Amino acid sequence: MNEERELNWDDTIEKESDFLIVPEGDYSFTVESFERARHTPKDGGKLPACNKAVLSIRIDTPEGAAYITHSLFLHSRMEGRLSEFFTCIGQKKKGEPLRMNWNAVPGSTGRAHVTLDTDKNDPSKKFNHIGKFYPMEGKSFTKGQF
Repeated sequence: MNEERELNWDDTIEKESDFLIVPEGDYSFTVESFERARHTPKDGGKLPACNKAVLSIRIDTPEGAAYITHSLFLHSRMEGRLSEFFTCIGQKKKGEPLRMNWNAVPGSTGRAHVTLDTDKNDPSKKFNHIGKFYPMEGKSFTKGQF
């Protein structure tokens, strides 16, 4: 049994990366967790400093689990995107206001369109990105359904 441990500078390593990229498409997901963080704009970015939620999203596939880190910015310019997410996980109903319940986010499920984007600094590297959250519309999605 391999126990987790700190590695020494001269240790031998052999395990390969288990980072999984999924093809662009629509997938069911589970929110594994989220962290409260702070957005600090770089070089006069599009949004001013504001709170943000950093979501860890899991997509189960036949090849294994793929993980996507997705940020939701708590700023009035992004209110539509926040509504899209909370409608997707079933907390918000279309046309009705919602007080965001972040404690109920971990474990939530939904469906989203995942794109395959290119790393700006290294065009040979690709990563998954959530392009759109779909409204739940009274349906409940189960873990692993896609």
